[in-house]
Amino acid sequence: MKRIEFERITEQAILDLPEHIRSKMDNVAILVEDEPSKEQLKEIKMDSKYSLLGLYEGVPQNVWGRGSGNVLPDKITIFRKAIENHADSKKELIELIKNTVWHEIAHHFGFDEKGVRLLEKKRK
Repeated sequence: MKRIEFERITEQAILDLPEHIRSKMDNVAILVEDEPSKEQLKEIKMDSKYSLLGLYEGVPQNVWGRGSGNVLPDKITIFRKAIENHADSKKELIELIKNTVWHEIAHHFGFDEKGVRLLEKKRK
């Protein structure tokens, strides 16, 4: 898939989020990259660049407090090659992008990995 189409699908996944979630997203940039950097993999102690579908980097909203202003935005990165590697069809790819966006945004709101997994079970 061409990168531009992947980016459009990612943008649509964001727009498809419920309004009550989108309206609370604050100070977060969502990017598409082909694959994670060596530094990103090292930071999360992962070896395979094809295992990481998305990554949240930042300070979750639930720990914001006084003095949280004037900070760089949180960053959510969606990794194109890994997602394409895990999907067997365009339909699966679209679902995987949607789920990855949703998963990483949950981290932006302060859910740890265990909490995100519990939310995912409720969502399905």
